[in-house]
Amino acid sequence: MNISEETFIANLGIHIRQLREKKGMSQQDLADDCGITQNQVGRIERAEIKTGIKTLLKIANALDVEPKDLLDFSIK
Repeated sequence: MNISEETFIANLGIHIRQLREKKGMSQQDLADDCGITQNQVGRIERAEIKTGIKTLLKIANALDVEPKDLLDFSIK
């Protein structure tokens, strides 16, 4: 299967939002735990920006999941 970068980034953002909501966290809560802005969290979730490995690791830690779990989602 050939997945476009845009599709992957969009699905990653959706998955991060779902994990955040499942933990009962607001975007601000996640931002505070990651040391990034709420605006950046929103832009990641809406696939408006690409995010680096360091930020993904911060997000995984804040959500108390393994980094690989951030990438464990179905492409829609």
